[in-house]
Amino acid sequence: MTDQQHATDQQHSTEPQLASMPGDWQRALAVVAHPDDLEYGCSAAVAQWTDEGREVVYLLATRGEAGIDTLEPAVCAPLREREQRASAAEVGVSAVEFLDHADGVIEYGPALRRDIAAAVRRHRPELLITLSHRDTWSMNGRRYWNTPDHVAVGRAALDAAADAGNRWIFPELDAEQGLAPWNGVRYLAIAGSMDATHAVDAAAGLERAVRSLMAHRTYVEVLTDEDPEAYCRSVVEGMAGAAAPRFGGRPAVLFELLSR
Repeated sequence: MTDQQHATDQQHSTEPQLASMPGDWQRALAVVAHPDDLEYGCSAAVAQWTDEGREVVYLLATRGEAGIDTLEPAVCAPLREREQRASAAEVGVSAVEFLDHADGVIEYGPALRRDIAAAVRRHRPELLITLSHRDTWSMNGRRYWNTPDHVAVGRAALDAAADAGNRWIFPELDAEQGLAPWNGVRYLAIAGSMDATHAVDAAAGLERAVRSLMAHRTYVEVLTDEDPEAYCRSVVEGMAGAAAPRFGGRPAVLFELLSR
């Protein structure tokens, strides 16, 4: 065991146990910036939810076109879109939508909030999932500097949950697109948060989560010199295992849960 792992285990052993995520919802909308964002941590939870018959829709602000240095954006975008759709299918998600904001330079503001609010009105989720909107995010108990895209999309997603329910914010969504206000988002779940409060048992969905990350093979191959499957398994199992001490010893996906 490394000194870092030992320190992390000691930290987790002194932290309170996490509550299970609430189950009184049927539809979820997961809003992130790029292809592969949901596969670094969330997909095992998604597999569990779809097994239970719940509906999960993926909404991505970009097509990840700036994510691979060796591929021009025009070539990269359709490839990463295909990989994301294949990845989502591994965990039972068939609805994957892209907003076509510019990868790497997403701007927080009314345009992004409007696009996400439109999706909230269209899909009417009770649970909205996003990644950390703060300057830092957490993986395996360690803190990392966040990217501007994740900050912008996370913040806009949280704001859009309220925007979608107010008929006087973006009234054109109703007048021009027939998207009536939806004020039914009850829970906001933030993945990668340093302030996790809840967890989902990842055991049943772990293998599918590994395959889901592996579906981003072109992207994964530029991230690591390891065997892609070994890398994906290490990441997914490592994250779920690191959460186990705070969830009764069970591998888990962590969320900071906010109620509306």
